[in-house]
Amino acid sequence: MIRILAVLLTLIATTAAAQFQPPTSIKTTEVVPGIYMVEGVDGFAGGNMSLLVGDDYVAMIDDGIEPVAPLLLEHVTETAGRPINFMINTHIHGDHVGGNAHFAENGTVVFAHDNIRKRLLEDSKDAGGDGGLPVVTFAEGVTFHLNGLDAKVFHVPRAHTDGDAVIHFPDVNVIHAGDIMFHKLFPYIDLDSGGTVSGYIAAQQKLISMADDATKIIPGHGGLATKADLQRDLMALTDSQARVKLLVDQGKTVDEILQENPLSVYHDEYNWSFITTEIMTRTLYRSLTEGE
Repeated sequence: MIRILAVLLTLIATTAAAQFQPPTSIKTTEVVPGIYMVEGVDGFAGGNMSLLVGDDYVAMIDDGIEPVAPLLLEHVTETAGRPINFMINTHIHGDHVGGNAHFAENGTVVFAHDNIRKRLLEDSKDAGGDGGLPVVTFAEGVTFHLNGLDAKVFHVPRAHTDGDAVIHFPDVNVIHAGDIMFHKLFPYIDLDSGGTVSGYIAAQQKLISMADDATKIIPGHGGLATKADLQRDLMALTDSQARVKLLVDQGKTVDEILQENPLSVYHDEYNWSFITTEIMTRTLYRSLTEGE
């Protein structure tokens, strides 16, 4: 079987793909006082990022794709009014860690899960080269005490990848989910980088258990979300898995399952350019038949 998902990271991390043009500018949207959601305007800057601004320190969560790093650094530094002290990576992919080296060269200290550094030691190009390696790593989690707020960074195992981190701000009821949430999009579950469908579902269930109706969730991709949004996205994923499993249990091949198109009910809302309905079906089939 062609490993379709194995090439997705390369596609996501480069603006050479025709459908992903570099942004004309960067914008910040205040989620709560001192915490901003950062994204590209009229183009692709990478996954959603966060900026934390206060009297004590300035920190970011993720730093987009490498070609956008100079524009991004200029924008967030101007917005914050001072340099970026800390960078927290949510996972390994180049649309979230691509600016690491550029930020590090400008004095930012990069934090990430142990497995992110381990994978980048093997190949650091997605972080902009060896200069983008995290210099502080953690196994289960770490807490930042910034500007009067706690930022609780915790690992969710074998979910989107094997090095995912979610950041919870309990004092202001905000969660930065990274790619544990693709809002109204089929999720990319990177089976070749240690991700699993069961782990992804468990991670989303954990976030739901931490949230209430007022929680603001910054997803890795898609617009600012709520607990109800995450519950709906999780329902779509678990139902999709059940639909494919029913056909797998009948002994059908992947081609036969694709012919039946069991995820068609979600196509109009969740299909997108990287994780199409077909690719999501293939991911679920592979997960169910190869084991996790």
